[in-house]
Amino acid sequence: MFMQLLFGLSALLTLSGAIAVLVTKNIMHACIFLLASLIGIAGLYATLGADFVAVTQIMVYVGGIVILMIFAVMLTGGKDFVSRAQNLLGLAPSMGNKWTYTVGLLVSLVFLLTNVKLISSIVKSHPAKTFGNEFPSTVNQLGHLLIKDHVLAFELSSVLLLGALVGAAMIARPRKQ
Repeated sequence: MFMQLLFGLSALLTLSGAIAVLVTKNIMHACIFLLASLIGIAGLYATLGADFVAVTQIMVYVGGIVILMIFAVMLTGGKDFVSRAQNLLGLAPSMGNKWTYTVGLLVSLVFLLTNVKLISSIVKSHPAKTFGNEFPSTVNQLGHLLIKDHVLAFELSSVLLLGALVGAAMIARPRKQ
C-alpha cells in the first residue's frame, strides 16, 4: 500500500511539475516547479528500488536547482515584484497563495515519503549482506561496475561534464567592447 501511494504521489508530482514548468512565464516559479518534478522523479526511483539513484537525484539535481535559482536571481537583478494592490494598500508581500501552498504541501509529502522509504530500507538492513526489504541495495553493484568494468565511460562522462561547464562559463562571461 505504501509503495502504491508513494508511486502515485511521485507520478502526480513529476507530471504536474513538468507541465507547470512549461506553462509558467516566471523564471523563479519555473525553478520551483522543476524542483518539484525532480523530487517526484526521486520518489519514482525509490519505488523502483534504486536507492542510490534516488539519493543521487536528490543530492545532485535538487541541489543544482538551488544553484540555478541563485544564478537566476543574480542574472535578472533580483528585483522584488510588488503588485499594484500591494503598492496601493501598502501591504507587505505575501508568501504565497492557495496554489503555492498546495504545490508546496504535495512536494513536501512526496519528499517525506521518499525519505521514509529510503531511511526505512537502511534501518531494516542487517549488518550482513541481506536486506529487510524486497529490493537489495544497489550501491555496491554500481560502485563495482563504475570503478572496474565501466571506468572508461565514467571518466569520459566526467570530461564531457567538465567541457560543458567550461563552455557555459565562456558563453556567460561578459564581452569586451
